[in-house]
Amino acid sequence: MTAAYVALEGGHVIEGRGRASGTARGELVFTTAYTGYEESLTDPSYEEQILTFSYPLIGNYGVREERFESDRIHPRAVLAKELTEDVAEWLENEGVPAVDHLDTREVVTDIRDGGAMKCGIAVGEDVTEEDALAELEACKTMSEHTEIGAQVSVDESVVYGEDNDGDTVALVDCGAKGSIVDSLVARDATVHVLPHDANAADVESVDPDVLFISNGPGDPANYENAIGLVEAFVEDTPVAGICLGQQIVAEALGGTTEKMTFGHRGINQPVLDLESGQVVMTTQNHGYTVADPGDHLEITQINVNDDTPEGIDGIEYDVITRQYHPEANPGPEDTFDFFDDVLAMADARQTTAVPADD
Repeated sequence: MTAAYVALEGGHVIEGRGRASGTARGELVFTTAYTGYEESLTDPSYEEQILTFSYPLIGNYGVREERFESDRIHPRAVLAKELTEDVAEWLENEGVPAVDHLDTREVVTDIRDGGAMKCGIAVGEDVTEEDALAELEACKTMSEHTEIGAQVSVDESVVYGEDNDGDTVALVDCGAKGSIVDSLVARDATVHVLPHDANAADVESVDPDVLFISNGPGDPANYENAIGLVEAFVEDTPVAGICLGQQIVAEALGGTTEKMTFGHRGINQPVLDLESGQVVMTTQNHGYTVADPGDHLEITQINVNDDTPEGIDGIEYDVITRQYHPEANPGPEDTFDFFDDVLAMADARQTTAVPADD
């Protein structure tokens, strides 16, 4: 059996079975999702993290590329109770260390009680506990990854839906899931995916009907360019955001954000709409949240479990953001209408901007 060691913050080392060789370090987090492992593993929001699956068997329906959210696996390593051969081979081929035959209930409990923590992984024929501890020693906090946006963003603008006749969206790519683009294109939008460090001139060249800030990994305070774009365009252009995008919008408009203890990651997070009283189930993956929306934004939806903000709208600006993933890959599908609301906001702005005929 290939040796595998997992060193947790504080120095505790767990031994498991190695399924994909290598060494890694990152923030240890868990997801409660019981399906959607392909989507989770290719979600850019897991960059610089080590992902623990709480569901005991991962890989029971194979690996299909059409389900991927990006072109590669993003977690630095993977922990599970049991990985199938398909998933283990996929991780090995992509050079992502993987460990199973772990008591993931204990790992998840440690994270729940102590919070997301630094972690070091060592997998291989000749590795030792000291190799895992060395990775742990070199591990950074998520806030210290100040250039994380560059690791997950496009390098230059890419256009999707060029032949569409609907609204034009400038999507600032801070680690966008592919299904966000797909959801907008399916609604006849033309989507210009811009780098995370795009400037005002880049956005102006698109002449967008909506400025859209994507999901992504890390501390929202490190995305200074995206914050600046919201500040620059919010008075004249509708603004939308998902996940990290909600946090960036709040930072830009006078709100504050904070690190959560262990975050929300899974496909079963209940969200209450404060106006309608309706509760929907949502997909989520984030470790930061809006602490205070400030004076220009109002909270419209909250998490049923801990009352953290899940939806924020503008008070005097055309702004709509969601902390969860309305594109809902891998599910559930309760919140698809968010994209309709975003484009309707843009259409309403265009209608009011056109003078009525005499």
